[in-house]
Amino acid sequence: MASLKKGLALQTARQLAPRVTRLAPGLTQSFVREALHRALVGIGPLPPAAQAAETQLEEQRGDVDKAVRELIENHVAYAGVEGLATNLGGLVTAAVTAPASITGLALIQCRMVAGIAHLRGYDLEDPRVRNAILVCILGEDAVRTMVKRHQLPAPPMAIATAPQHDPELDRTVSTVLAGELVGRVIGKRLATTVGKRVPLVGGAVGAATDAWSTYRVGRYAGREFRPLALR
Repeated sequence: MASLKKGLALQTARQLAPRVTRLAPGLTQSFVREALHRALVGIGPLPPAAQAAETQLEEQRGDVDKAVRELIENHVAYAGVEGLATNLGGLVTAAVTAPASITGLALIQCRMVAGIAHLRGYDLEDPRVRNAILVCILGEDAVRTMVKRHQLPAPPMAIATAPQHDPELDRTVSTVLAGELVGRVIGKRLATTVGKRVPLVGGAVGAATDAWSTYRVGRYAGREFRPLALR
């Protein structure tokens, strides 16, 4: 029964997400690109992605692979805290907290993937690399499906190293990722609160969900952004 409810919730979320992004166009290209920008330049107590990556590299005495693993672990912890903070309250406050949850998770995952790309030798100012970072956040399963359906031209590694930048891909990636993130948040709300109505439980599950999602994205990014050159 629980798995059936979760499946229905996720299905409903997929149907609602495009409607949400149409009603709130600010949650499409602009917010995704802003989240990436903030991840790259830093925000609040969080330093820029490249700086954080270099700090981890120094702590790991130049071992890139260890620095990547540490970077993933740190951002998984950030995502867990973000998930708990923005999922308390259940469906009653979903309309208020959903934008914060979407933006927070996007920022955390953008920062993590950008840090991984930097450690592996990629130029974060390159628009091809920036698109690859955003595609990584979609997750391996979603990317594989979208490439098969010709909704994306290629996986992240191929996008990052393409012969030239395709400006049209900027809009496509931003819009698709916005819809995906909205769908994830809506699905998480429905799956964790329908039939329970226990806000604290919803918050705990939200924290675990965001942490696990971030871990999977980090592992995927680690596989996709293969080393370009020796540091």
